Amino acid sequence: MVCGGHLVKNGRHRSGTQRWRCPSCGASSVRRRPDVTRREQLRRFVTWLTGKQTQAEIDGTTTGRTFRREIAWCWALEPRLPPATEIHHAVLVDGFWVSGWCLLIALSDTGRVLAWQWSGGESVAAWKALLEQVAAPGVLVSDGGSGLPTALAVCWPETKHQRCLFHLQMNVSRHLTRNPRTDAGRALRALVMRLSDIHDEDAAIAWRLKLEVRWKAFGHLTRERTMFRNGQWGFTHDRLRKAWQLIRHVSRNETLFTWITYGNPRTTSPLEGGINSQIRDVLRRHRGLSEQHQKRAVEWFLALHELPLDEAIALAKPAPTPSPQTEPNETSNTAPYGTGLDPAEGLWTRSGWAGHG
Repeated sequence: MVCGGHLVKNGRHRSGTQRWRCPSCGASSVRRRPDVTRREQLRRFVTWLTGKQTQAEIDGTTTGRTFRREIAWCWALEPRLPPATEIHHAVLVDGFWVSGWCLLIALSDTGRVLAWQWSGGESVAAWKALLEQVAAPGVLVSDGGSGLPTALAVCWPETKHQRCLFHLQMNVSRHLTRNPRTDAGRALRALVMRLSDIHDEDAAIAWRLKLEVRWKAFGHLTRERTMFRNGQWGFTHDRLRKAWQLIRHVSRNETLFTWITYGNPRTTSPLEGGINSQIRDVLRRHRGLSEQHQKRAVEWFLALHELPLDEAIALAKPAPTPSPQTEPNETSNTAPYGTGLDPAEGLWTRSGWAGHG
């Protein structure tokens, strides 16, 4: 207060806030709590970002302009999950593209989000960064993303690998189409689509025997070559060859029927149809967000999938700022950008035919 005297209670503000008054100078005020204010702003921000209400509905106004001004600082907070130290029987992983960024997600077989990692693609380094956040499970289920087998061998060498059967069927259909023209293509696709009907080890053995029979009958087609119009040689049945290589690869490296032995999920459907589809809904409700804000919306959704709102807010930390760009080396032979003019830039009067109107 003005005089620095001791304050006493003096009723309440119309909003319900306690008023305080100085008996000496008579000045009256309410006690400000910036921490409480910012916590409430963050709570409203997260509620709007992961919910279905508009900014105007949250703010109680027609434009939501006050709401946007109050929560502008919240975009800089990065939600996090506690360390995933619990060992799970199976972990499902998948890559999901968000506005030019690849989001790698790890989900337990019980439906818990364990960790996520942003990257520029499904590279070995990106997968390693994700797997290192999670305790090694018994089985990993994936859609066969590039870079994952190498990262798996480095981070979780004892973990078994299950290839998602649904993605395998879709990949084969992409190579052969849904209506293959050749007998070999129709036979292979029909065999692959019957993977969904296998439920025990005997059926799996019978399926592999049928695969070998198909290979003996049509395998020679994958080696046939033809000279094309450009004068270069290529495989006559290139799509058939790719489909056969895919199926024989997963069959030989024992990633096709891991689920029969270990009882793990055989598809990544809980991740694809659950988490990923809900992320799409969040981004669809908030169309127009910038790239960075889309990433933040996805992170808050994943955090709230596992944590109560208050706990997720308590774990949020300011996002790390990017390191500043290093100055050009003064000893470098490359000249830095300057303000001088250069004839090569086309800034001079040109002569000859090209200079005529």
